[in-house]
Amino acid sequence: METIEVNLGKRSYSIYIHQGFLTDPSTLNSETWSRYFHKKRLLIVSNDTIAPLYIEQVKAFFKPASSIDSVILPDGEQYKTLEYLNHIFDKLLQENYGRDCVLIALGGGVVGDMTGFAAACYQRGIDFIQVPTTLLSQVDSSVGGKTAVNHVLGKNMLGAFHQPKAVFIDTEFLKSLPVREFNAGMAEVIKYGIIWDIEFFEWLEQNIEPLKQLEPAALIYAISRCCEIKADVVAQDETERGCRALLNLGHTFGHAIEAEMGYRNWLHGEAVAAGMVLAAETSQHLGWVSFETVQRISRLISAFELPLVKPKSMSANAFIKHMQRDKKVLDQKIRLVLPTQIGEAVVTSQVSHQQLIDVLS
Repeated sequence: METIEVNLGKRSYSIYIHQGFLTDPSTLNSETWSRYFHKKRLLIVSNDTIAPLYIEQVKAFFKPASSIDSVILPDGEQYKTLEYLNHIFDKLLQENYGRDCVLIALGGGVVGDMTGFAAACYQRGIDFIQVPTTLLSQVDSSVGGKTAVNHVLGKNMLGAFHQPKAVFIDTEFLKSLPVREFNAGMAEVIKYGIIWDIEFFEWLEQNIEPLKQLEPAALIYAISRCCEIKADVVAQDETERGCRALLNLGHTFGHAIEAEMGYRNWLHGEAVAAGMVLAAETSQHLGWVSFETVQRISRLISAFELPLVKPKSMSANAFIKHMQRDKKVLDQKIRLVLPTQIGEAVVTSQVSHQQLIDVLS
């Protein structure tokens, strides 16, 4: 079992990474059980795709709790709204849950974000635990305390920073993940290599097939390295005032795609993949990276059957409209995360609207 610490003082927590948590609870010692679950009242939040597959196993895993119940949401980014967030609050209030209860997020990024936001709001803040079931959520959204729901005018515009008490990552979940969903998660994995660690990027180039074949050693290394990087970044900048913004490589373009497409058809990771290529092309347009660097990034993204271009129906002006609502905008200036070489990136507001239009056209 790999254990990674997110060091945030009183809000510090552990990320546990293992193959087979659900079938082998003995991997956790009694102190861990007591700290998180003993005599706690738990509410599992999941969706109608994951719950039939795993919720009974998860209930058995958390059996030291005093009681365990669940609320099941519909599956899909289009349901990541205030309307469906209220389903969690309805359950909490109808069943008289107190401030000592714990929410368990069992699902991908949508479930994790909504559960975390509900935990941040309910009675001004209760504990929650992440049990991410997709690659994307295991390497990115379950770590760092970003919680939110979408608004029709922008992704993740309504939310709060609220750190989980722990993250339990079981690579066994990935065996039931559709190939398209796994590939979408690889976009976030590749992101870490581009912004932070060229050696990890090179390792990914050399381990495409082991990752596609879900080889346990490759999966655990990739997930662990991503979590190590994110834990380091979050410890330095919990509320995204500085270096944490680098984790948004490709996201400003990607969120624009998702919003324009109505949070349908394109998966988050697919939009981020196209967004990372657009970010690299913007860097090339500014003379910051070479054509060869853009091609190298594109080849690795393409190896996981991810899109390299924006939707044909989406105009440059549509991008600009959505990007002006991005959370990184300061003084009405769009700020982008752009690579300066593989393994390094910067946040910049030096890209003019005309330069963006040139790239997007």
